[in-house]
Amino acid sequence: MTIKKSANGWLVDVQPAGRGGKRFRKTLPTKAEALRWETWIKSQVAQEPEWQPARRDIRHLSELVETWWEHAGQGLRNGAKQRATLLNFALAIGNPVADRFDAEDFSAYRKSRLEQGISPNTVNRVHAYCRSMFNELRRLKKWDRENPLREVRQLRVVEVELGFLTGDDIRLLLGTFERSGHRDALLVSKVCLATGARWSEAEGLGRTQVRHGAIHLSGTKSGKNRSIPISAGLEAELLAQVVPGSDRLFKGCYNDFRDAVIKAELKLPDGQLTHVLRHTFASHFMMNGGNILVLQRILGHSTLAMTMRYAHFAPDHLQEARLLNPLAALTLG
Repeated sequence: MTIKKSANGWLVDVQPAGRGGKRFRKTLPTKAEALRWETWIKSQVAQEPEWQPARRDIRHLSELVETWWEHAGQGLRNGAKQRATLLNFALAIGNPVADRFDAEDFSAYRKSRLEQGISPNTVNRVHAYCRSMFNELRRLKKWDRENPLREVRQLRVVEVELGFLTGDDIRLLLGTFERSGHRDALLVSKVCLATGARWSEAEGLGRTQVRHGAIHLSGTKSGKNRSIPISAGLEAELLAQVVPGSDRLFKGCYNDFRDAVIKAELKLPDGQLTHVLRHTFASHFMMNGGNILVLQRILGHSTLAMTMRYAHFAPDHLQEARLLNPLAALTLG
């Protein structure tokens, strides 16, 4: 019953949009006024869209992930990885109905993961993937609500130490490869140390990528090609490599690198095994007077902020601090 007598008058209780729609309730002094107000509410809902409550989106979060995958994710280089991460995330929070998923759900998930010892970087990655998915679905008109994570900030991450090898460390590592007969790992390491290439980029090199005194990298993490000059000696060593039945220069040799690091008793920061070679190139490049903008292009960083991690290795980095600080002025006086 939409109108009924109450202690204070006549109560109107209506849902013009039907079950699940917005509910309107009001008490009026007379039945006639209650009838008129009920009629007015129904007319407003029929005429003004803003009065009409939004329809429920009963798709589950995992269904949104698959919609994103179908219309956008497949075109991304790491789309399959993002899809798997998002599906695992949906499962972890109980795969809620999409229009009930909100920032509080994500905050609870984040808190739980951090308590389990998951790194802030990993949690931030899930956040970035999920936020990006909703943004893309909105652009594609596959999601007509606001991004539920639009106001959620990423966790602040403390910068970790970037380990690098000294000249003695490099000689020790390369000598270990030579004594073990791991020529592929030796040359892949040389490529990384000479060009700043990632291990996967160097290990996957084909013969056609080494030409005219340079290494030409394609299929990189950023999706952009880049070319880095190398010495004639290194070029000759690379072109002498042969993998039967393949254009590739090297076989998989990641495990050989790990074994050599153990044998050489090199102490590396956690999570920086083969990547220490890239850090070593960048660090020595700056210590030897290299230009930070040139380093950005060599490493293929999309922003200079990423490359600035190595700026402090430059010989003259912030040297003005010694002369321009107020204590120095007092001493000179």
